[in-house]
Amino acid sequence: MTIKNGERIKFALPSKGRISEPSINLLHRAGYTFRTQGRNLYATCTNDNIIFIFVRADDIPVLVASGAIDIGITGSDLIIEHEADVAEILPLGFGKCRLCVAVKNNFSGTGLSSFAGKNIATSFPKMASDFFAKSNVPVNCIRMKGSVEIMIDLNLADGIVDLVETGDSLRDNDMRVFAEIGSYEAELIASKKIASSPEIQQIKRRIEGILIADMYALIEYNIPESRLKEAERITPGYSSPTVSRLDKEGWLAVKVMVKKSEIAAAMDLLESIGAAAILETPVKNCRL
Repeated sequence: MTIKNGERIKFALPSKGRISEPSINLLHRAGYTFRTQGRNLYATCTNDNIIFIFVRADDIPVLVASGAIDIGITGSDLIIEHEADVAEILPLGFGKCRLCVAVKNNFSGTGLSSFAGKNIATSFPKMASDFFAKSNVPVNCIRMKGSVEIMIDLNLADGIVDLVETGDSLRDNDMRVFAEIGSYEAELIASKKIASSPEIQQIKRRIEGILIADMYALIEYNIPESRLKEAERITPGYSSPTVSRLDKEGWLAVKVMVKKSEIAAAMDLLESIGAAAILETPVKNCRL
């Protein structure tokens, strides 16, 4: 199924929270021009047939699954919690967090069975219930929005299930992680009815180009032809290096993409086998 000719793609973005600003920045870098002002509920893309709609992140999986929204960015934790039947298009690499069971530092329990019959405060009742059910531990999950730590201070819960990023909030509330349920991040999702359409796939490719560019840099160097195979083992590239001949007899010029985390070591090794004029160039965008 494709988007109807002339119809704007409805793209949902989180209106606030940990993945809101990174989502907007990613789309701007991918070439989409739109303005966000104050509490505006939507923004029209000025260089593509898209309207960006700003809603709560936990509403996005439901809206996309229903077909009311075509495509959106939300947390993978929220997709699971809402059991949203959506097409998961692309993990985005930001908004990473863990869903954890947390308790006060003085909690004396040593295993999940310590929570049998007790109250658990959480914004993720489905995921929390499923986690304890897998261990055959019956708990009473109290659904809450906002801060759940206070429930323990009020003696209304014995533990919480909540997202943990840095752990600062837990430390501030004299709490610690008791068990980890899973790890999650921001994802690009779409309605299954149109996930394979050219319009949605183009959006995916544009965003994917930015994500890959963030992971790699371009390395250029000159190498004696006799050492090329050694150099290719050091820098195999995303698919393969680009090699061309220099005017200097017996020498080759190589261009290759290298993961940013491996660049320093690769440059050291290239220099050790006789490579010269080794240069690193940032990659702002790409299509591979």
